[in-house]
Amino acid sequence: MYAPTMESISVGQLVTVTDGGRARNGIVFDTPSAIKVVVAVVDPRRGPVFRTVHVKMLSERIEEGPDDQVLRHLMRRTRPLAHGAARGGAGTGRGRAAHSRAAMHRTTGK
Repeated sequence: MYAPTMESISVGQLVTVTDGGRARNGIVFDTPSAIKVVVAVVDPRRGPVFRTVHVKMLSERIEEGPDDQVLRHLMRRTRPLAHGAARGGAGTGRGRAAHSRAAMHRTTGK
């Protein structure tokens, strides 16, 4: 059914993704939560892509795969995902820096 769960997952880690009965080599790109992981994999129809999967669908692998170079290239050209304060940002997500309220309505000068 599912591959055994991994105890610790880190960005750049080599993994095997088991989804829908197929096992594919992948590389961890991001860990947005404790149970979801963004993994770079090669889709047979679309080429290298990112997939968000549950951690239970991952197992660690040690050997380099034939697609790892292509996956690392995809990861290099993609900006890291930002999710709130986890990246050290302000985390408010509103407006520009130092602007906490919306602009007031301007009259037309009548």
